[in-house]
Amino acid sequence: MVFEQLKLEIAMLFSEMENQPEDKWELHEALREKLDELRSFGMPLPQDLVDLEKKLDQELAKPK
Repeated sequence: MVFEQLKLEIAMLFSEMENQPEDKWELHEALREKLDELRSFGMPLPQDLVDLEKKLDQELAKPK
């Protein structure tokens, strides 16, 4: 049940990202929190989300 709830919340994050693509920092933080929740339950992480987290890490670390 917890896993299904987290999947739903992640799907909602993607919906928000489509509507507000300029808000990468908030998306990054929310995605990190959801992945950390999955990690805390020992659940497998979807590779595409792990890749997205890494990509956002790199993009947000670049100086503007």
